[in-house]
Amino acid sequence: MRAVLVETFGPPGSLVVREVPDPVAGPGEVLVEVAAAGVNFPDVLVVAGSYQILPERPFSPGKEVAGTVRAVGPGVDRLQVGDRVLAQVEHGGYAELVAVPEPQVVALPDGVPVTDAAAFGLGAITAYFGLVRRAQLRPGETVLVTGAGGGVGSAGVQVAKALDATVIAVAQDGARARLAEEQGADHVLLAGPSMRDEVMAVTGGRGADVVLELVGGDVFTQALRSTAWEGRLVVIGFASGEVPVVKAGHILVKNLAVTGLQVSDYRDREPEAVRAAIEHLLELYLQGRLSVPVSRTYPLEAATEALEAVRRGVVTGKVVLTCRPAADPQAPPD
Repeated sequence: MRAVLVETFGPPGSLVVREVPDPVAGPGEVLVEVAAAGVNFPDVLVVAGSYQILPERPFSPGKEVAGTVRAVGPGVDRLQVGDRVLAQVEHGGYAELVAVPEPQVVALPDGVPVTDAAAFGLGAITAYFGLVRRAQLRPGETVLVTGAGGGVGSAGVQVAKALDATVIAVAQDGARARLAEEQGADHVLLAGPSMRDEVMAVTGGRGADVVLELVGGDVFTQALRSTAWEGRLVVIGFASGEVPVVKAGHILVKNLAVTGLQVSDYRDREPEAVRAAIEHLLELYLQGRLSVPVSRTYPLEAATEALEAVRRGVVTGKVVLTCRPAADPQAPPD
């Protein structure tokens, strides 16, 4: 099979595409024939060698895939050959085949194209666990989403709306602001020094009950100051590259909760909870309450170009690699 490999850590240009032996489905595993793989900012960090979890080289990056079941290993009876599926993995998605533990594989309903499915999982699951598990969002609360217009930020806007929240989206530029507005954000702001004042203005001086913070740096500081009394801020990432320092006095004065989210921990520790969440999110997708803003697809061989676009932040929504080793009736045209 063809696979995109990290042989040495570095920029996206250090990736290579090679023929490697096909993996096999071991006990409790499902061999997925990959039709499409989502491209995410954490993949950039993995390729650079700066992510918190790094496998032994050489390996394929890629944390979410969609395709069909090629084979199942001993002990797997929930899925069978030919089933359309999506799967969450720690690495290995940038390849034509990937072996995945059965609990991390979700049956894909009819009506969900593989490109949407491949771009669906990581962002939507991150937003869902941030809102539901970490922040314990209640209907009617106000949610502030930073980094809106990117993969996770777009999912955050939509999932929060689907869970009956009022959404304030903070975007880095006009294109991302327009996307957030199209996705149903009630208020759309541009990141900047006046962000806190603008959040207070649109909330009548109260602030946001829940914050999904994806950017770090000064945006984090502004977001923390934008929270309501007893607000909950969920730290998800640092797209700006600046890891912020939390001022504990502000947390104390407003009775705030600042919590972190490493969503892959739930995939490994509580796979059944992740699968149930994905199934719920897929129901919302089929009801038209969630969409997947796939801005561009690239062939597998162009993984370097796709990752570079994500690294530079020149795309809105999600980027997807396609390989389609077997025909999929709902796959995109070449």
